[in-house]
Amino acid sequence: MLAPGLRHPWSRYVALGDSFTEGVGDPDPGSPGGVRGWADRVAEELATGRQDFAYANLAVRGLLLKQILEQQTGPALALEPDLITLSAGGNDMVFRDSDPDKLADRLDAGVGALSSSGATIVLFTGPDWGSTPVLGRNRAKVALFNENIHAIASRHGALTAELWSLRQLEDRRMWDPDRLHLSPLGHYTVARAVLDVLQVPHVLPPLDPGQHTHSTWRQARAGDLQWTRTYLIPWAWGHLRPGTLEPHPRAKRPEAGPVRTHHNPAPVRSRA
Repeated sequence: MLAPGLRHPWSRYVALGDSFTEGVGDPDPGSPGGVRGWADRVAEELATGRQDFAYANLAVRGLLLKQILEQQTGPALALEPDLITLSAGGNDMVFRDSDPDKLADRLDAGVGALSSSGATIVLFTGPDWGSTPVLGRNRAKVALFNENIHAIASRHGALTAELWSLRQLEDRRMWDPDRLHLSPLGHYTVARAVLDVLQVPHVLPPLDPGQHTHSTWRQARAGDLQWTRTYLIPWAWGHLRPGTLEPHPRAKRPEAGPVRTHHNPAPVRSRA
């Protein structure tokens, strides 16, 4: 628990990861890289009333866990953060069918290196894709990886943002039409979950996605073939074929700096 009267103790936040942390699916022309995302929303709340607060986002879309740790750990530690979020491994399981135990061994070493800084670390369990077309086949591996994440967090004194049990993510309006990235509403929902894990008071109220009936993935199965052709195959091809992704892409916020505050933190409520 935070000390009485203390909103939060952090002054320098660094986010590590892939497209999930970069903010893909949450377009915003005013944000670096043209996307906002949950990490930006968390930083905006943490910066409220703190002129000394600084934020960097080293996430780069498409990276595997090994690449995230190799390319982002050193730069992150050089920024001397007191708060770190790390989400990695999703691309490994979706596109490489990787062994979750071997991924966990690598993640454990990475978290150990980051924890040596003394920073508060937040890890993420993977969402429950059980009801989603195609991606649901990875459900058992995600569940096993999540158990490893709990053990890693316990071992290194890290916090865990529980996306597996975040039932709101079962609504497909929480996801971009590509079904691989969060929508603005999804990023907003994850930002609330992270702030709650940090026990930080915030002004992000729960949002009703709209007055429509709860929209599930099973109800969207009629468009599965079109989705596979339009989104999944091109995306997987870009990850599995060497040289098809942008070489050495730049992180959206490589330096720690002030955070722009949005006057209206709420996203568009519904995309379907």
